[in-house]
Amino acid sequence: MAEHDGWRARWRAWRVVLGVWLAVCGAWVHAAGPDITRGARYWIDAYAQADVSAVASLPGRMFEPLAPGQTFSLDDAALWVRLEIPPLDGARRWYLQVDFNALDRVELYQPRADGGWNQQQAGDRLPLSQWSLRDRLPVFRLDPAGQPRTVWLRVMNRPVPVSPEITLLDEDRRDARRVRTFVALGAYFGFGALVLFIGLVHARLYADRAFVAYGVYVANMLALQVSFTGLGGLLLWPEWPAGNNGSPALFTLWLTASSIWFLREVCAVSRFHRGFDRLLGLWSLFGWLYPVVYILLLNRPALVTLHAYVFLSGLLGLAVCFWAWRQGERYAGWVGLGLLPVVLTFPFPALRNLGVLPANVLTQYALVLGSLVEIPLLLYILHRRARDYSENRVRLRSIDSTDPLTGLVASPVLGLRLRDALRRARRYGHRCGVLLVELSNHGELVEAGGRELGERALVVAASRLSRVVRDIDTVSRVSERCFAIHVEGPSDAASLADLATHVVAKGLARTPLLPPDLSLRLRVVTLLVPDPALAGLEGEEGDDERCLAVLRKGLERMAADDRRAIRHLGRPEPTV
Repeated sequence: MAEHDGWRARWRAWRVVLGVWLAVCGAWVHAAGPDITRGARYWIDAYAQADVSAVASLPGRMFEPLAPGQTFSLDDAALWVRLEIPPLDGARRWYLQVDFNALDRVELYQPRADGGWNQQQAGDRLPLSQWSLRDRLPVFRLDPAGQPRTVWLRVMNRPVPVSPEITLLDEDRRDARRVRTFVALGAYFGFGALVLFIGLVHARLYADRAFVAYGVYVANMLALQVSFTGLGGLLLWPEWPAGNNGSPALFTLWLTASSIWFLREVCAVSRFHRGFDRLLGLWSLFGWLYPVVYILLLNRPALVTLHAYVFLSGLLGLAVCFWAWRQGERYAGWVGLGLLPVVLTFPFPALRNLGVLPANVLTQYALVLGSLVEIPLLLYILHRRARDYSENRVRLRSIDSTDPLTGLVASPVLGLRLRDALRRARRYGHRCGVLLVELSNHGELVEAGGRELGERALVVAASRLSRVVRDIDTVSRVSERCFAIHVEGPSDAASLADLATHVVAKGLARTPLLPPDLSLRLRVVTLLVPDPALAGLEGEEGDDERCLAVLRKGLERMAADDRRAIRHLGRPEPTV
């Protein structure tokens, strides 16, 4: 039932994540304005030397219809788009927006009454202070006019192919679109920053390098989205065009390199094959260093190399997870499943950058939605992995202080606590109790069911003894079939007798862990200490050993009388 409830809780959590995903998708789709590129025509200026007057004077046959989603690989060329603007309501402000992230330079030319041209500009190659309108995407204000007119749009971008979607928006629609987009992106980055903080806290808590690598991976994912969506150029580095232009490629490569580093840590590759681990290290190093080469070249081969590296890294990451899982690394398989959302969504922006797919909501924001699922999922998997490994480390550290079979404290711990209790008893004038409990029929249990049944009986006995004492008392296994109980003082003879009776009764209770015809027969010897009447218990050094020695002698004397289950030392014994 508990497992069923756990699956229901996980399903509810996944429904919340899916709902957020669909809401974000719906916000972006609903925000799309009218597309005016259906009647547009274009011309490619191969040398990017023509001005607007020369382009406007070209014969109409040189312009070709612009198909929806058509992609252009420009490199050093310029794309001129002729747009027919319909009559606009002069009572409202109108804008022309180019829906394509990370364009090098975009210029809009509108005719003036004197025959000249009004020029507006934007793009990653320009500081934000030189943009006609400060925004994360190129946006231009249209001059109010009641008559149709022709405007010219000049686009340059290298080396990523472009497929600009040009929309005509009034002021109300533009503001609503900006608000929806900024709210959605703000929620995404806030959520990502929260997950990053939790991951770093886990790195400190568990001292696990996998969380450090995860933190670097998440930081690069957020930085990539900041640069790719235009928020970096708008808010973080508005006057640094070189950084604005190169940051998408930089963080794409660093994201990929950090993912390989993360997989090396979480899959423990070095434990299985050091040579393969070094190879993955070199593969990751390539991603950290290649941005320098890409930014210097900025050509088509460099772009193809970048995306080939990222694509092959995705396949390599899944292969590493599968291989490590087959080697016995249990959580490697779960990590591979956690990476799937990004591995499956990354091809959309990659194919857009290569000119295979047009720019749209899916190709521009698929990676955002994939990371929205992947980032918390990986954190949950890492948390489960770290918790299990931490429990194992705790068990290893506790081997010297606990009994491996029963989980009770070891004899040295009992001795330390008993010596301290005796010092306090002498100082404050009270007494504490010590009990020695023997599983007297342990040999019979071994003969009936073998060593496995004998060990199970010891575990059951330890569990029952732990239940009858208080939290401040100590139960320890001191020999193969004997347990010692230290009862913190002040204690008296009556309470010690009640506890001994309770111990014997607990042993006789039936349990499904033992055969129905067998029970635990426990013998108990009790002692109140310090007891001046007992010789040999007056010193301080070795008090714990002397107490246990006296109790063992009392237990040996009980062995001759099978009918007796409880013996009290150091005072007249009550009838049992």
